Amino acid sequence: MGVIVSILKDFSRIPGPRYVSEGKFSGEQFRKEVLVPKVKEAMESDSEILIDLDGVSGYGTSFLEEAFGGLIREEHIPYEFLKTKLKLKSEEDPDYKDEIWEDIENAHKEECK
Repeated sequence: MGVIVSILKDFSRIPGPRYVSEGKFSGEQFRKEVLVPKVKEAMESDSEILIDLDGVSGYGTSFLEEAFGGLIREEHIPYEFLKTKLKLKSEEDPDYKDEIWEDIENAHKEECK
């Protein structure tokens, strides 16, 4: 496996709201401080990136949408890179994986309009 991000180890056990302005450990903060640098590292080395979602207290839908949908909407990470290289691990709640992919797909559709 190439680049690995553990939200528990690399960010917080208690993911917060959507925006930094709304509180600690937001999806926006995670995207900017952790996710984008790791995604860029994976892009530069043409390797996969694994996001380990397990071990935290849970995720709000706004945290996940801002973090992952924001990769396309705010950071303009190529959709094709995410589709082929982004891997998600969520053994505790597999529905999070579906939710994240839906967020990415929706952001991509909006970008294509």
